[in-house]
Amino acid sequence: MAEAESGQEKSEEPTAKRLEDAKKKGQIARSRDFNTMIIIALAATALIILGQTIVSDLATLMTHYFQPTREDMFDPQGMIRWFYAAVFDGVWLIVPFLGLMLFGAIFAPISIGGWAFSMDSISPKLSKLSPIKGVKKIFSAKGLMELVKAMGKFFLVAAVALIVIRSNVDDYLQLGFMPMEAALVKAGELITWAFLFITIALMIIAAIDVPFQIWDHNKEMRMTMQEVKDEMKDTEGKPEVKSKIRQMQRQMADARMMDAVPDADVIITNPTHFAIALKYNPDNMRAPIVLAKGADVMAGTIRRVAAANEILLMEAPPLARALYYTTDIGQEIPDGLYVAVAQVLAYVFQLRDVQKNGGKKPSRPQPEVPDEFEKFVNRPGDAPLDEETPEW
Repeated sequence: MAEAESGQEKSEEPTAKRLEDAKKKGQIARSRDFNTMIIIALAATALIILGQTIVSDLATLMTHYFQPTREDMFDPQGMIRWFYAAVFDGVWLIVPFLGLMLFGAIFAPISIGGWAFSMDSISPKLSKLSPIKGVKKIFSAKGLMELVKAMGKFFLVAAVALIVIRSNVDDYLQLGFMPMEAALVKAGELITWAFLFITIALMIIAAIDVPFQIWDHNKEMRMTMQEVKDEMKDTEGKPEVKSKIRQMQRQMADARMMDAVPDADVIITNPTHFAIALKYNPDNMRAPIVLAKGADVMAGTIRRVAAANEILLMEAPPLARALYYTTDIGQEIPDGLYVAVAQVLAYVFQLRDVQKNGGKKPSRPQPEVPDEFEKFVNRPGDAPLDEETPEW
């Protein structure tokens, strides 16, 4: 198993950040054998498709430019123009072939490890010139593996090339006795078949090398448990920092919640352990919503803010506990508590009307909580319903 310099075993798969950082440094899976195979395969394909046309045009070009006029032969400037024209036509003739080779040279590496351009990998480093490191790399286990692979590739390609040459030796010898144009066509055909057979050999090599390179790259990228922990700390922050951030977030959320308390219609209390601020507007609300809620110290703060803004505080311990445990800030109350909350809100609205227009004060309701909410009313660890605690 791979081990880090610290001696710890690299037993963990590389994280996305580890792979991304390695890619930025140019460390990605690459297979030179696959690249070579793609380029030669494209060359063979191009020769099959364009070979006859290229050879025919090349023969015509050579016939034309190897027969200059008498005037051009005795004119130094004319021969220079003749040479430039020959070079231009010859290059233009093979531009499609060269373009296909360029496409293969770019596509082959991208198809395995993706696109990665890194200045770090091409920037000069003195460590790369160290002869000691070079010798260690040559005589390392990886260097030995590369030597074995190179020898295997050499013998395989050499064997295929020898078979191709031996099977077509008569055709090669006849090229010298054929007319130039016919010899060029025949030579192009023989080269194409040689490319095809060599490509088959390289396919076998690439089929072995590509999975090996991917496995070897993943092996090098593996991490120790400590490296994973250190990366998590760097990515997500240290626990004490995250705790401080969460504390600040809670403080900001509590401050926003307190800003909403003055808009409440009523504060339902335990009377001292819990406090829930409710608001209901029949014109634009389907049901009452919870503006704020809190327990213990937060409940005391809600009550003080409500008292300062003359918001009615109504003691209903079972309902307060049921609302506290079943609602979230900004959400509607549960369907099962509609009747109990409706009784409280009706009392609040009637009391406002009496204060504004006069009349008989309404009787205080005693809202009952349905049986399905009893588990929230009498939770283990909560103070008894009839027990009050000192003001916080």
